[in-house]
Amino acid sequence: MTEIILKGHKVVKGKVEAEAVVSHKPIGFAGGVNPNTGQIVEIGHELEGVSIAGKILVFPVEKGSTGGSDVIYEMARLQKGPKGIINLRAKSIVVVGAILANIPVIDRLDGNPLELICTGDHVELDADQGIVRVKKR
Repeated sequence: MTEIILKGHKVVKGKVEAEAVVSHKPIGFAGGVNPNTGQIVEIGHELEGVSIAGKILVFPVEKGSTGGSDVIYEMARLQKGPKGIINLRAKSIVVVGAILANIPVIDRLDGNPLELICTGDHVELDADQGIVRVKKR
């Protein structure tokens, strides 16, 4: 099994591991994700119908309103949120929601995670050390 190690910037502390779910498109949590199920519900989104619950969510950046922070927190409260988040560059909606929900976040990796990580890969995200280990499926 091939392993890739990426280094990045800690945004929200923590260490988790899980299967990756990768989106090449931005995600809007308010209205785009069902907090009760953890499913992407945005019509036409590449992950429409896919659950992000218990996964490492890899996506470029969030979109939408500040209500997205509340959705991230609510998903975590209901145990339907992602275990960790990897962004190209994390923005305030994700950061605030992840802090409230205690979800580790890392960004600005030394390689493009949208090209190097695939849905189904096993990912170890250690935001404290700024390291992402990817075991290719």
